Amino acid sequence: MIEISSDVIRGYNDTMILNILIEGPSYGYEISKQIRMKTQDKYIIKETTLYSAFSRMEKNGYIESFIAELGTDVNGKKRTYYRVTDVGRRYYEEKCEEWILTKEVVERFIQK
Repeated sequence: MIEISSDVIRGYNDTMILNILIEGPSYGYEISKQIRMKTQDKYIIKETTLYSAFSRMEKNGYIESFIAELGTDVNGKKRTYYRVTDVGRRYYEEKCEEWILTKEVVERFIQK
């Protein structure tokens, strides 16, 4: 089975994460599980990649984190949840438009 190169998908990790967070707040493990499920196991985001993206997107104002009062992990530790901001929603929309153009350009060079 061909694996997706991390170089190819790197620019769209934020888009995938934001897509999930637009549906509602979530936490790291659940987000990685959703990515795996939505891609039918064709892309499995690495934990370090996921948390680097959280850090970068929070710094850029695309998402915000909060500690859930009710959500605890298996070790009894409170979970950190993430939610998308208005700035993040606009960024997501821009990235979707960019993807349409990117796909159009790259497809001109793909021979099937």
